[in-house]
Amino acid sequence: MTGEAASVDAVVPDPSNAEQLRDWNGDAGAFWAAHAERLNEGVAGYHGHFFEAAAIDAKADVIDIGCGSGQTTRDAARRASDGFALGVDLSSRMIDLARRTAERERVPNARFEQADAQNHPFADRSFDIAISRNGTMFFGDPEAAFANIARALRPGGRLVLMTWQPFEENEWIRTFLGVLAAGRELPLPLGAPGPFSLSDPERVRHLLTSAGFTDVRLRGVSEPMYFGPDLDDAYRFVSTQFGGRLDGLDADARARALDALRAGMAEHDTDRGVLYDSAAWITVARRGPA
Repeated sequence: MTGEAASVDAVVPDPSNAEQLRDWNGDAGAFWAAHAERLNEGVAGYHGHFFEAAAIDAKADVIDIGCGSGQTTRDAARRASDGFALGVDLSSRMIDLARRTAERERVPNARFEQADAQNHPFADRSFDIAISRNGTMFFGDPEAAFANIARALRPGGRLVLMTWQPFEENEWIRTFLGVLAAGRELPLPLGAPGPFSLSDPERVRHLLTSAGFTDVRLRGVSEPMYFGPDLDDAYRFVSTQFGGRLDGLDADARARALDALRAGMAEHDTDRGVLYDSAAWITVARRGPA
């Protein structure tokens, strides 16, 4: 079957992604692998929007960029029942989890490879659709990355992305980072690479058209982010995920910040769990004929 990535002994990242590889093969990847189910639940409100835009048919060959623990790859593979889906990610831990989960769930046409999509030698014109749920925001050189993805798509192939809208539109991270800063002026994750590097529609259009994509369209969607079934559970999860923001605080200041976090989360505890507002872009583009 066409579209399979070349086999490599170990991922060789583009130099601009070396730090990302260290993070995702280190503590960040370990956290995401250990909490894969919760992290998938967190953005579950966007799942329908994402796959509606992807419109994967049964014969499609799909590549999933930054697939993480593989939920989107498996769901793409289920839709592409006569094709396949290949998930790639920098994190060896998450790729291992993705493989094991696909085997357990009996999704044989879901395949996974640890790879840097920015420079990986995908076969030219070998995929019908490229998808990415929050995976393309972390490229060190997005121009090169999107050009490489475009090269891997067949002419007319589609690119479907989910990325965050601007920081100010995302109550969840704005609130958590603000509370845990405890009055300090700590840096925010606004630059590139980072979770908000593709939050500006004009930048996205420029990057994609420069890479050879056409008909670039962004649609804003807003859904609640889920952090746990109840206050205690959600507080444990969030205080772990964002606990690094407390570094440098003394014991009293740390306790006050955590108390403030818990109090704020109590105000978001609903009969559907602890929910915060969020906002994302669903971007769809086509590979040009060249």
